[in-house]
Amino acid sequence: MEHITIKSWAEEDRPREKLMLKGKHVLSDAELIAILISSGNAEETAVELSKRILAGAENNLNELSRQSVHDLIKYKGIGEAKAISIVAALELGRRRKTEDKLNRGQITTSKDAVDIFQPLLGDKAHEEFWILFLNRANHIIGKNQVSSGGMTGTVVDPKMIFKAALDAKAVSIILCHNHPSGNVRPSQQDIDLTKKIFAAGKLLEISVLDHVIVAQGSYYSFADEGMM
Repeated sequence: MEHITIKSWAEEDRPREKLMLKGKHVLSDAELIAILISSGNAEETAVELSKRILAGAENNLNELSRQSVHDLIKYKGIGEAKAISIVAALELGRRRKTEDKLNRGQITTSKDAVDIFQPLLGDKAHEEFWILFLNRANHIIGKNQVSSGGMTGTVVDPKMIFKAALDAKAVSIILCHNHPSGNVRPSQQDIDLTKKIFAAGKLLEISVLDHVIVAQGSYYSFADEGMM
């Protein structure tokens, strides 16, 4: 039986043409990915292949964004160039979400900080430690990555945290790191480090307002839990 390709579809059903005629919002996730990869393989159209890739990520774009180029090239019809296109597109989406949150300006609750860091760190396969810099009115004046580590931890030097805060002229800071395991409960090391940084902040008159731990679908706030 001859395989039906996208070119043989009605023009309004082809992803590119559909986007031009009806707008980007009507396209499914699979159709948008199909535009990125352009073609499928001998047995599947680009849309069919994209559906299979999504199914392998539980039909979840956040889960798909955790996959590397090496993971994606395992699919027949996905070479390095196509895999890079998918990874780059998902990374742009994540950065856009982060910038949207940063542009809101002011931090009033732990959830405001989580909304900034969860898109940035929630689906990382390794731990990273970041700082959010605030002025006297709790308006965001910047953010900075302090360290990057492995799946179970990262080394953090408090001196580097406060050097960055002083350079940014921050009045207060919020700490954040991720737990790739999905378990956001703080370890004893997390608790000890937070106490150490909080005490150092008092000496330098830089308030440490919170330390949030994020995962893909959950978070832990030291401030909310009375741990600051």
